[in-house]
Amino acid sequence: MKPLEGITVLDLGQFLSAPSATLRLADLGARVIKVERPEIGDICRTLYISDCVLDGDSSLFHAINRNKDAVTLDLKDAGSRPALERLIRAADVMVVNYRPGVAKRLAVDYETVAGINPSIVYGEITGYGTEGPWVGKPGQDLLAQALSGICWLNGNADQPPTPLGLSVADLFSGQILVQGILAGVLRAKLSGKGAHVRTSLLEALLDVQFEAFTTYLNNNRKLPQRSKINNANAYIDAPYGIYPTLDGYLAIAMIPVPSLGRLIGCDALGAFSDPTSWYSRRDEIKRILADFLVKQATGHWLSILEPADVWCADVLTWDMLMQTKAFAELDMVQRVSRPNGFSLETTSIPIQIDGERYKFPRAAPAIGQDNQAVLGKVS
Repeated sequence: MKPLEGITVLDLGQFLSAPSATLRLADLGARVIKVERPEIGDICRTLYISDCVLDGDSSLFHAINRNKDAVTLDLKDAGSRPALERLIRAADVMVVNYRPGVAKRLAVDYETVAGINPSIVYGEITGYGTEGPWVGKPGQDLLAQALSGICWLNGNADQPPTPLGLSVADLFSGQILVQGILAGVLRAKLSGKGAHVRTSLLEALLDVQFEAFTTYLNNNRKLPQRSKINNANAYIDAPYGIYPTLDGYLAIAMIPVPSLGRLIGCDALGAFSDPTSWYSRRDEIKRILADFLVKQATGHWLSILEPADVWCADVLTWDMLMQTKAFAELDMVQRVSRPNGFSLETTSIPIQIDGERYKFPRAAPAIGQDNQAVLGKVS
């Protein structure tokens, strides 16, 4: 039995953040019913992140909505209200990610929903909270990254602020919401008391930065200083970073600089015997190292450093990663299908429970695919 079997989740989310939360709940065995607008559906269906359109929907939609049922209801139509309320009464969890005020206008806010089902766990993601001057700002990933300070941690010191190459605000807020929802479900099962669980894109990004932000808060508000060369973490000494080699790149983590110099035969690094210099002269050290490592191939350096138990790694593309035995051993790819026979490959849940990684064969649903099966059976 999967941990969340018997739990029903009503997903009124759209785009990435809330649907990523309900995806994880579905991965753990919950039944997720995705509610979309008739004909149009979730805008994410047409939010193309590439030219990869799969059976009429974006690859992004497929990635984040597999293993869900799908029904269509017009929340602005009073005629849809009885069906929606039947779904609410039958649900253990409900998830939304509207701008503040929209859920109340649609009468799907927590107070209204809890009046229908007092034991429900209601999960909500906003952009910047529900109060304050930023409430009306668009809750969009790039904008949240820009406002959170995280962009100033990426890239080298002479480069402009750089966002992460993934929708990290959406995805982290979704996973943080899952944690709160699971705590709420546990309480509801023990006491019958529901819960209103909230987070936001901004809170999620601040939480992701908790280590660096705590240092800032307790170091006289001193801002982190990125390396001018090969920056990887603004608070970590040289040689921490990624370096070009003759045929690729090499990642090196923490190691005393003189020790690294002796191993690779770079005599110039022996001059940095004072550990405080590994930070104060970080850029100088990294420049020396970069100029030295580029003379040989990545495999050459790995053959020296790995036997010496130095924390280092090749820097792989996805093509290179998928050719490794380590990737195959993880079993992180699965094939899912729609009832019409269309199938695609996607990722699997990154969690094993009792040695099992749960996989489900169902791809993301078509618009209204389960209208008859779901809406006809809800009592």
